[in-house]
Amino acid sequence: MSKGLIYVVDDEEDILDLVEYNLEKERFLVERFTTGEDLLNKVKDEQPDLILLDLMLPGMDGLEVCKTLKKESEYQSIPIIMLTAKGEESDIVTGLELGADDYIPKPFSPKVLIARVKAVLRRKDITREIPSDSDIVKIHDIIIHPGRHEIKLEGKPVDLTYTEFGLLYYLAQRPGWVFTRYQIVDALRGENYPVTERAVDVQIVGLRKKLGKAGKYVETVRGVGYRFRE
Repeated sequence: MSKGLIYVVDDEEDILDLVEYNLEKERFLVERFTTGEDLLNKVKDEQPDLILLDLMLPGMDGLEVCKTLKKESEYQSIPIIMLTAKGEESDIVTGLELGADDYIPKPFSPKVLIARVKAVLRRKDITREIPSDSDIVKIHDIIIHPGRHEIKLEGKPVDLTYTEFGLLYYLAQRPGWVFTRYQIVDALRGENYPVTERAVDVQIVGLRKKLGKAGKYVETVRGVGYRFRE
């Protein structure tokens, strides 16, 4: 029995062969693509359980593909793991800011690949649990509805990425509590997620911008982390 359908996008045939072989050993179904455009066309017909996406692609690059998928509500929930040979912090931060769920720098071991894929799919299964109305957060002029994945500010909807939504909901559930960057990362993506502190800071900056004047409620606690004002 298959454990799920995974789309793999990379323009290097040897990487595609390696990834496909190891995923199929773990009983995943695999479809491979060499361009971002081909992937996007396929997603319209059938959505996978997860996408492994190389950043350096001919034509539309991986970051643009990620951005395209995450801005469409129909595809926002598809987990994306970035494959990058660059290993540069700026690319990793940009990808995570756009909504990617994890990244794996090349070269990588098959064991690491499989472990990351399984971890992301486990987190996806957890988030499928249907929240009840009691989980709705109402604070200041903000209403956060996790079941609908909806934010309203003064009655008007606010368009947030998947990660920005999770970050705001996490902080607003416990107003006044201070959370370190590592606590935030662990809560949103699972323990030991390999991401820099700067990635959290970037998400906070983006979140504040989208909240406008209400961004002031997301406070920086110098030398510690962040909190949502009571």
